Amino acid sequence: MFSGSLVAAITPMGRDGAIDLAAWARLVDFHAENGTSGLVVGGTTGESTALADAELDELTRLAVQRAGGRLVVIAGAGTSSTGATVARVARLSQLGVDALLVVTPAYVRPTQEGLYRHFEAVATASRVPVILYNVPSRTAVDLLPATVARLAALPRIVGIKEAVDSMARVRELVEVAPAGFTVLSGDDATAREAVALGARGVVSVSANVVPRQVADVMDAALAGKAAQAAELDARLAGLHRALFIEPNPIPAKWIAMKMGLVPPGLRLPLTPLEPRHEAALRHAMMAAGVALD
Repeated sequence: MFSGSLVAAITPMGRDGAIDLAAWARLVDFHAENGTSGLVVGGTTGESTALADAELDELTRLAVQRAGGRLVVIAGAGTSSTGATVARVARLSQLGVDALLVVTPAYVRPTQEGLYRHFEAVATASRVPVILYNVPSRTAVDLLPATVARLAALPRIVGIKEAVDSMARVRELVEVAPAGFTVLSGDDATAREAVALGARGVVSVSANVVPRQVADVMDAALAGKAAQAAELDARLAGLHRALFIEPNPIPAKWIAMKMGLVPPGLRLPLTPLEPRHEAALRHAMMAAGVALD
């Protein structure tokens, strides 16, 4: 159910920071029509820390309604507090989502036992499948494979988005995971290699602006067509890098704005893309087969 190209979706906002629900509905259609298999609402790329609970709920409800079963909908539910995360999980799991994506608690730096108990509480509170999310570069804590293996034995916990770009880490996760547990890459630049090692897809930033191209790479990789996947992915390599030329999602939202997909809004402390980076993003998109105006 959770495989292929899943987009870590941006949240459309006007210049005043207000969420643009009409643009959000169009984004869901855009992905459903361009090969994306799943959509993450309110994840890191969706400016999760800047969204109020009511806004996340509204985005989630509309995504579920608009998707209409054409792609899976996964809501971002993690916070740095176990109590707050459990409350959010209980609420979001009643909104018709296919799963919840729950990031490790940022800033707190819990032990592995603390992480286990945190996610154990999450699994108990959820009515839908839970996908773990490990991104040490942002959270300052690393969910280790041995702890993932313990968590995978719990009801509801069905997979992990692993945003460590080490192929040794991917290999270890695949080896310790029980049958039916899904490993997803959280790093566009190495996702194809991760699939070759047993991952089932990617939660992608690049898919925000080149959904068909990322889906084609994942389809080829999952079909075992390594040479074709490598050739297709080579065209996206520059974009995978360029999308982090400034903190995510600043570059992705700038490109999406230039494509006419979203208005130009961000919420502080994120700021608009510096003009000096525009040429690099245009060049990366051209290499990926898309010309910006």
